[in-house]
Amino acid sequence: MSTLVSSPSPASLTKSAQPEPPKKFVPQAPANFKEAGLNPAQVEALILKYLLNTGSASGGQIARVLCLPNPPVLELLAALKQQQILVYVGAAGPGDFTYTLTDAGRDRARRMMEESMYVGSAPVPVEAYVKAVKAQTITAKNPSPDDLRRAFSDLLINERMFQTLGPAINSGRGMFLYGFPGNGKTSIAERITRCFGDEIYIPRVLSVEGVIVKLFDTENHEAIETVQTGILRADSFDERWIKIRRPTIVVGGELTMDALEVQYNPTTKTCEGPVQLKSNCGTLVIDDFGRQRMRPIELLNRWIVPLEKRYDYLQLPNGKKVQVPFDQLIIFSTNLEPKDLVDDAFLRRIPYKINVEDPSESEFRKLFEIMTPILGFPELKKECIDYLIDKHYRGKRPFRCCQPRDLLLQIRNLCLYKSEPINMTNDYFDFAASVYFTVL
Repeated sequence: MSTLVSSPSPASLTKSAQPEPPKKFVPQAPANFKEAGLNPAQVEALILKYLLNTGSASGGQIARVLCLPNPPVLELLAALKQQQILVYVGAAGPGDFTYTLTDAGRDRARRMMEESMYVGSAPVPVEAYVKAVKAQTITAKNPSPDDLRRAFSDLLINERMFQTLGPAINSGRGMFLYGFPGNGKTSIAERITRCFGDEIYIPRVLSVEGVIVKLFDTENHEAIETVQTGILRADSFDERWIKIRRPTIVVGGELTMDALEVQYNPTTKTCEGPVQLKSNCGTLVIDDFGRQRMRPIELLNRWIVPLEKRYDYLQLPNGKKVQVPFDQLIIFSTNLEPKDLVDDAFLRRIPYKINVEDPSESEFRKLFEIMTPILGFPELKKECIDYLIDKHYRGKRPFRCCQPRDLLLQIRNLCLYKSEPINMTNDYFDFAASVYFTVL
């Protein structure tokens, strides 16, 4: 639940002319390795390493694991058998067999494992990924007021904030959300991606200058089940890609410079994409900006060109550098003044600075109305809210958007502990205030 107050939809943010929506991007299934942007040696390495791990598998099973169409995979398996790298174990269906490695095949597979232990979906060339990002860019999206209201339907946003957020989100560039803690900056930032309202396709893994880089991340990407319409697998989309919701990735005080580069695991000899690559076509939220282990100026120096040019350069473990898209809405959420964190050069590249202000008294009371049934209270006792405000707020402390929820939770926990019905009383609010606020 959020923290700011909503009002009726205005016509003031309605866009006068909407551009023609781009054709929806869907990766087409390749008919062969060349169309997939792969060479047989790449596929052979994945096959041999997979068989080294599993012992034996059918050609169809191998094709599914590699997310490649059956015919070229079966053709390569037959060629490897002729080279005595593989042998048949038995039949596995019409035109298919179960395969296992020969001694020579196991030796070759072990050498390949020393180069990289990655086994799974065949990679997508980075060039194809660049085209996909361009086709699915957030800059082609123009969220309307209705889109914003749907995205923030579980929050309470006042009209002034809607008027400010609308153009900032439409810019597709970046913004600062700043203000006192507890007023919903992170809640707002986490929901902004919903304004763009659709799904995208991303590769599971990338092939970048001969290096395999994992892109799909179950912790940061929400996969969407895809229903295949074709009878044959070759009639469907390219299964090396996965359909996800536009990503929202939130990083906080744990962010380090290492997280902004390709991360190489020396044990598995595999690479993981950095957070800005994983957030392409979505939103990247730098929460608690200014409290990271790195100084703000370090992040400035790392991203000052990408923020301007919308592309980034990543250094690979083999020493090569590659240009990749930098196509996301960057949101810096902070309790500090932006001008106290970074210089004018950086501020110029973040065109919107939005102050998430304290709620008014009427908004504060409205939040109690919203939270009362959600937290299981049978009714809102306005006289208790009057008592709370008069005794613990007026002339003592400002309102914060998170406090109605937090104070009611304190009361709810007290009632549960005492095995009493959940209810509001002046004494309960005194107790909640005494344990919640540092200074009374």
